[in-house]
Amino acid sequence: MKPIRGIVPPFVLAATIAAGLVPGAAQAQTIAPVRGEVTEAGKGTPLPGAVLRWLFDADDANATVITTTSDEAGRFTLTRPARAASRLVVQALGYRADTLAVPATGAPYLRAALRPGQELGEVTVTDRAPAYSSLTPANVQVISSRDLTKSACCNLAESFETNASVEVTTSDAVSGAKQIQLLGLDGSYSLLTVDNQPALRGLAAPYRLGYLAGPWIDNIEIIKGTGSVVNGYEAISGQINVKLKEPEKTDQLLFNAYANDLGKFDVNLNTSARLNAKWSTVLLLHTDHLGNRVDRNKDGFLDLPLATQFNAFNKWKYLSGNGWVSEVGLGALRETRQGGQVGFRDTGAEAFTQSYGTTQATTRYTGYAKTSYTWPSRPFQSLGLLLTGTDHDFTSRYSYGYQNLHTDHDPSEPFYYVTTPSSRSYDGRQRTGQATLLFQSALGNTAHVYRTGLSFLYDNYNERLTAGRRYIIETPADVEAREHRTRRELVPGAFAEYTYQNSRNLTVVAGLRADHHNLYGWQVTPRLNLKYDVLKNTVLRAAAGRGFRVANPIADNAAVLASAREFVIAPNLQPEKAWNLGGSATQYFTALGHPATFVLDYYHTEFQNQVVADMYTAPSLITLDNLAPGARSFARSLQAELQLEPLKGLQVKGAYKYLDVRTTYDNVLLPKPLTPAHRAFLNLGYASAFDKWRGDFTVQWFGQRPVAHITATHAHGAAQEYRPETTPRYALLNAQLTRGFKRLDLYVGVENLTNYRQPNPIEGAATPFGPTFDAAMVWGPVYGRLTYAGLRYRIE
Repeated sequence: MKPIRGIVPPFVLAATIAAGLVPGAAQAQTIAPVRGEVTEAGKGTPLPGAVLRWLFDADDANATVITTTSDEAGRFTLTRPARAASRLVVQALGYRADTLAVPATGAPYLRAALRPGQELGEVTVTDRAPAYSSLTPANVQVISSRDLTKSACCNLAESFETNASVEVTTSDAVSGAKQIQLLGLDGSYSLLTVDNQPALRGLAAPYRLGYLAGPWIDNIEIIKGTGSVVNGYEAISGQINVKLKEPEKTDQLLFNAYANDLGKFDVNLNTSARLNAKWSTVLLLHTDHLGNRVDRNKDGFLDLPLATQFNAFNKWKYLSGNGWVSEVGLGALRETRQGGQVGFRDTGAEAFTQSYGTTQATTRYTGYAKTSYTWPSRPFQSLGLLLTGTDHDFTSRYSYGYQNLHTDHDPSEPFYYVTTPSSRSYDGRQRTGQATLLFQSALGNTAHVYRTGLSFLYDNYNERLTAGRRYIIETPADVEAREHRTRRELVPGAFAEYTYQNSRNLTVVAGLRADHHNLYGWQVTPRLNLKYDVLKNTVLRAAAGRGFRVANPIADNAAVLASAREFVIAPNLQPEKAWNLGGSATQYFTALGHPATFVLDYYHTEFQNQVVADMYTAPSLITLDNLAPGARSFARSLQAELQLEPLKGLQVKGAYKYLDVRTTYDNVLLPKPLTPAHRAFLNLGYASAFDKWRGDFTVQWFGQRPVAHITATHAHGAAQEYRPETTPRYALLNAQLTRGFKRLDLYVGVENLTNYRQPNPIEGAATPFGPTFDAAMVWGPVYGRLTYAGLRYRIE
């Protein structure tokens, strides 16, 4: 017979009296409470108001109903009756109930992730967040995590394949390195940040796009123009901010495996854990390997270098719940590459005398710490400290040589001799430390917000370029000074930024920073961004600002190392300075019953000084010097893009871009080599119901590009126009098909569907030790069509 509620059964009363009389009996019956948190599965957001109760057997007459609810942060504490229960039921309105197994002893911390319930099945989300933000004062385009699955995205370089704003090019036909262009300018002029902290800069530039694995990335923000002064002074053409997976929001497990028909494979493993209500961590692991020697165009050179990379990154995050947030991250990378002729084997110095080859080895360590405090009573006011450190070390060797010695020469030119064949080596180490103290608050109300702070940058560069030659007039000390380049930068700075927002249609962001460079004195960087909502769905933006950077002449032109061109670096190179002005018009509208976006933008970058890489004037050289007095260097970018959904599930993106990028070479204003004046882009993406099937098709069309061949002659006279040789027009077609299951995605794809190739990506490939060898004039695909397959497995 079951007891009547409210009346204590006699045997329970007797047990209670016995527990009080027998020493230690009460302690033996006491069981520690259970604590934990309730979140929404897949998002990690807290679920307040969830009901938790113990689950007893149906015939347990002595069961005591004990319940509790989760607080605003999703946390709960639940006591246990003397008769310990092992199962806990968690319920929340609109979510499927779950049952958790609870240890019989101890004080466990439980985490319950509830999925939306079937009663919400009639709610269908049909809109996606627009790629172009309507809220930010700057012109920002977002590549979402969903966009990143439209292509293989093994690394950052491949993350832009379905984007029209950023061009990705192959730097040379030997190393396989990728570079980006934004607003017609090389990637060195755009600030690359990871979680809004400057990263992968300086000597890391030649291969940096391969140092961030695609599955690590949550989203990418492309900011055109100079952006905010808070992030530093180096942005000239724009900023690319990569947001990595957050410990408290990402999947518990993500496994990604990829392989292509060249023999390359990539493996990624992301794991995350919420240790308790305050601490969470994520571990990101990546490795890739290509060990197959491939020469599809039969020029005797590997189409891609043999390469192996091991890469790891670990984040820890602390959320106090009362305003304090801290985050720490540590990363390590090791990469080796070997390219050149198919028969080349890296057996030491003697290998470079038999066949042409290249070797690179990189070791990189990074670390950062971020701590911030937000006033609970003033959520718009915060104080933050950001610290970062990097140690980047690399070595590289390139076969190099001439067929003949210089025995006759102009007396006005330095005479030199070389050993044929010989090798060129380029080694370097960069140690960087950065610190930023940032305070943010409001003036009266949140219509007037300001940010101010202090920063400090430490850069220590040590480079050595040994070119395998010596001038007759040089002493050993002269050779050492020419080949060994060191630079130490100490840059304290201060900045302030004011934001006005009238909550209706106008946002103004005005910033100013002043930095004192130990080598180049005071540098002042002003920047301004305006956003005006003409109508509800019509947004106009304008931006103007100045950028400043110290060039790394060898690293910025590392592709030329894979050629017979000789580096001639002028002394007393000055910092690069430029103004960037531009704006955009964004129109949001409805087409065929679905949201659509049209964006038109124009930007003009004008250099006050630039370290000009001249390969026109003397084809056998690359001359690096300051922009001559009275000379010009500029880049103009005009882009129009349309995004719409003509049918349910079908996304269409089309764009056209015009680039006018010119620099003065030998008193003649010429187009920059390898930059196409015209480019068109089309992307079609289809997703069936519940994303069971997804298909993506991308077309990229490139117009003619000027080239500077090593055998060309830059002949012109006064007021005589020189027209460089141009490449043919061509198009690239990529496609991918994905089949989605509950936790598993299987995908197959093909890049360069038409198998288009540049006819001769390596000039002088038959005589790699000759004076006409050049692998740096790459404007098209080298290895032709590429097919691949892969899988993604996740546990939310």
